[in-house]
Amino acid sequence: MGDDSSLKAVGWARSLPVNRGVKEARDWTRDHLASLGWLRTAPDLVDSVLLTVSELVTNAHKHARSAAQLILVWDESCLHVTVHDSSPELPEQRRPDAGALGGRGLMLVDALADTWQAHRCPRGKDVIACFQPPSSAT
Repeated sequence: MGDDSSLKAVGWARSLPVNRGVKEARDWTRDHLASLGWLRTAPDLVDSVLLTVSELVTNAHKHARSAAQLILVWDESCLHVTVHDSSPELPEQRRPDAGALGGRGLMLVDALADTWQAHRCPRGKDVIACFQPPSSAT
């Protein structure tokens, strides 16, 4: 008899250079979400994931000044979106001035993702956002 308690997951990873990473990250992510059928079944969730990917990759490029590694893992209950960069500085959510052009990225991620976290790792940091699809999308 098989062990049904094992985790079933699928994942994808991509390195994104500073000079062309954000659009490439969105397009690549959209393709993988399409393979899960989410473009049809959960278009609002797709928009949230794509905006989060844009924000996290932009932060990696702008603040860490490094390439970003984008990792998507779908474990049948949550899509884990991880962006790794080479800076050990953890991101800080802040309140931007009303007229500021930036500073709202993590506020957006916090509003869009079910959960998010950041942690240091040996060669930089990971920022991870998790998205649980509506039951109709799975």
